[in-house]
Amino acid sequence: MAGLATSLGAGAATNSLAQMPDIDMLFLFGSNPTEAHPIVSFYLKKALRNGAKLVVGDPRKTWMAKRADVWLNLRPGSNIALLNGIVNVILQEGWENKEFIAKRTEGFEEVKKKVKEYDLKKVEKLTGVSKEDIIEAARLYSHAEKAMIVYGLGITEHQTGTENAMAIANLALVCGHIGRPSTGIMALRGQNNVQGASDLGPLPSSFPGYQAMTNSEARAKFEKAWGVTLSTEIGLKSVEMLEKACEGKFKGIFILGEDPAQTDPNINEVKKALSSLEFLVVQDIFHTETTKHAHVILPGASFAEKDGTFTNGERRVQRVRKAVEPIAGKAEWQVICEIATKMGYPMSYRHPSEIMDEIASLTPIYGGISYTRLEKESLQWPCPTKDHPGTTTLYTDLFSRPGGLAKFMALDHKGSGEVPDNEYPYVLITGRVREHYNNGSMTRRSPGIMELVPEELLEINAEDAAKLSINNGDRVNISSRRGKIKVKVKVTDRSQPGNVFLTFHFPEALSNLLTSEHKDPITGTPEYKSCAVKIEK
Repeated sequence: MAGLATSLGAGAATNSLAQMPDIDMLFLFGSNPTEAHPIVSFYLKKALRNGAKLVVGDPRKTWMAKRADVWLNLRPGSNIALLNGIVNVILQEGWENKEFIAKRTEGFEEVKKKVKEYDLKKVEKLTGVSKEDIIEAARLYSHAEKAMIVYGLGITEHQTGTENAMAIANLALVCGHIGRPSTGIMALRGQNNVQGASDLGPLPSSFPGYQAMTNSEARAKFEKAWGVTLSTEIGLKSVEMLEKACEGKFKGIFILGEDPAQTDPNINEVKKALSSLEFLVVQDIFHTETTKHAHVILPGASFAEKDGTFTNGERRVQRVRKAVEPIAGKAEWQVICEIATKMGYPMSYRHPSEIMDEIASLTPIYGGISYTRLEKESLQWPCPTKDHPGTTTLYTDLFSRPGGLAKFMALDHKGSGEVPDNEYPYVLITGRVREHYNNGSMTRRSPGIMELVPEELLEINAEDAAKLSINNGDRVNISSRRGKIKVKVKVTDRSQPGNVFLTFHFPEALSNLLTSEHKDPITGTPEYKSCAVKIEK
């Protein structure tokens, strides 16, 4: 969000999923949609069946990478170097969209100067990708009429995650591939309502609708509506809360539907933080690794017990209707209201529709959205007025930055926070498999799914397996500077030599005991996609 918002104005997908089958060139970067976003992958597969060219940037040979016209098999952490190299090729060959750059962007000269430093020889050395493949990827993307960049957590879960997203924006802007149907950037969100949650207030530096806390007019508007004086102090990100807890400077946390004791990086430090809190409340639908640390556990509500909305990755606000009454007797919004009231701030709504009405009154991008409309149709924000149809394609005329221009960002390769060495010679990448979901607290309770994928498997290349004298099905210890786990091996060509892969679905093999403390300095997003490990039979 932070990267795209800086470059373009909003941290959200520029287009609709319905436009995907019409694209003629797909640049898939740092995402494995057939497993991590299977519904989105249906739309992408339609585009491929319709003849779209495919370039995949990914260290792993995923389903999509196997079918790509060009597979950019880059080293983890070298995203900026690769993207700078592609932009440099486009400029050297004169394949850029000069008119778009002149009319709709600023900062181009700085980027033009910066990418000159990334000649093909240098980029090949930094990324491990061949010069020929870089040139062909640049040609396919720049020459397409309708080109879409789709990226995922392989871009953002690095210490340069925000800058990686800016580098993606640079590539789209230099070709003018933005602001038209089937042409733009789609950042795939990690879960079903990540976009909606982000839109409506949990970010520590903004009010709902990305209205900055530093904006005095926005603050006055919320103070009047809520009848309180609001702090001007920027809050902490979730990872920072845990760091402060370890220092004894953060005393209590309410965790709702999140399992940091399994899904956050460097878990030994997370457990230390949770144990040092004076008061921890966890609200969830099942016991998790995090509920083990809680002083109070409140029962949550599943999707089937909720009335409300989800906003998905294409900015679509969708009505969710409960199938059954909340088993615990209360919906989560009712619990939050009661806690707020007992703490001295009376909060009372009769129905979630009243909450949506409040959102619309205070959040311009949701201004025209109501349950009355959502009963008939789902709407994509921005939808500022009651007669607005919603926005399928962003930036058709202006970018939502000051002055309406997009901004090129000059960026340098920095690499991963931790790189392999003699003691820890392999790079661990973490992610998902299709059958399981996130911490697995739901999917591991499904006998059918557990029959298909019953345990954690370490994906390793045959070349590395031979060096270590390990075979398919052997058990190994995999360790980093932070911890060690025992896991079964799966020998596969999906991992390149020097790289190994784990999921984070199984508490018996907590892969996040291994992941590092390095994180993006702007957003606090952990570097899940790269840390140094060693493997022993």
